[in-house]
Amino acid sequence: MARDTTDETPISSVEEMAAYLASGCKPKDDWRIGTEHEKFPFFTEDNSPVPYDGERSIRALLEGMQKTLGWSPIMDEGRIIGLYEPTGMGAISLEPGGQFELSGAPLESIHQTCRESNAHLAQLRQIADPLGIKFLGLGASPKWTLAETPRMPKSRYDIMRAYMPKVGKEGLDMMHRTSTIQVNLDFASEADMRKKMQVSYRLQPIATALFANSPFTDGRPNGLLSWRANIWRDTDNDRAGVLPFVFADDFGFMDYTQWVLDVPMYFVLREGKYRDCTHVTFRQFMDGALEGEIPDARPNMGDWTNHLSTVFPEVRLKKFLEMRGADGGPWRRISGPATASSSMRRAASARPFRNGFPPLPGPAGSWASTPVASRSPCARPPTTIWAGLPWTRKAAARSGGFGPVGRRPAPACTVPIGLPAIP
Repeated sequence: MARDTTDETPISSVEEMAAYLASGCKPKDDWRIGTEHEKFPFFTEDNSPVPYDGERSIRALLEGMQKTLGWSPIMDEGRIIGLYEPTGMGAISLEPGGQFELSGAPLESIHQTCRESNAHLAQLRQIADPLGIKFLGLGASPKWTLAETPRMPKSRYDIMRAYMPKVGKEGLDMMHRTSTIQVNLDFASEADMRKKMQVSYRLQPIATALFANSPFTDGRPNGLLSWRANIWRDTDNDRAGVLPFVFADDFGFMDYTQWVLDVPMYFVLREGKYRDCTHVTFRQFMDGALEGEIPDARPNMGDWTNHLSTVFPEVRLKKFLEMRGADGGPWRRISGPATASSSMRRAASARPFRNGFPPLPGPAGSWASTPVASRSPCARPPTTIWAGLPWTRKAAARSGGFGPVGRRPAPACTVPIGLPAIP
């Protein structure tokens, strides 16, 4: 998320919070597709990470992009931490470890998404090349340890860094050493949202397998095809993973709202400062739990909008649906998850299956039941296979496919370790 929201409209009921999500419904002619893609900056002379400060730095990249684009700066305690296009047609933000992210504009087609990504990378190269900086398109940084990874000076991230080790073992690695490509899609109604949510949840493991791209950690193979996906299994299970209630026949905006209400908060913004609220849920906040702790302890719509951005299920619901299953990758892969998600949108808009989703094709799942050892090291599942809940992130991260798989070395054909720059 490029910037946190300030909206002091008071919240008086849970219904208003569900209505906020429902306000994203729009007619089909107004549907758009958006992509968010992250990449790791590194110095070409020694493959080291780029710090926030200095003449050759993340800050210098942001300042250069501001001059090039004319976008408005996003500031945090006097430091530039991002940029945004004033009419809502895109933003640039920093992830905790310096991952440089473009949150793209809502666009009409995959072709426009491709052109947008190409233009962004070309503009960024103009700024980065004279500084000796290139960008790595992978799902995780392959060489740098957590201690070697720079930390971006964002107040929200300071709160998360203190909280993450309390709720899981992998949270700090998730924050600083992983990168993703996310796809955002619109919906027409609550029923349309439900259908797309259910289909996209089933497809996220396929996206994880198809775009698995993080087989190296600390300079050596980690035994996984998607280390990034596997990290989410022990990051913060209060706010991440698969939400079983999404598959109910009557799932709707209120169900999602009720779940988010019981997720511990990270922060609220008051008087321009981030206040740590990790000790309460949003429901407790609604019930007055922060009275006497923060200025204006009544929840407002900005608090709710920001809290929605701090839950991390496989598919996240805001005023649109956000698909979160794919590893980061080079330029030629940026449009891939968007293409797959767009196909999902068409599938979800078709007539519903009478008895749910079809089973895996062939006896015992055919490809799925093939022993890992006998598959090609770069094998990927057929795109016609439908995923069900039994195929988990664990299987996708480890095998790039289906079935009981166990650990195996990452194939040599995945990516070289020499930090290939995004072309």
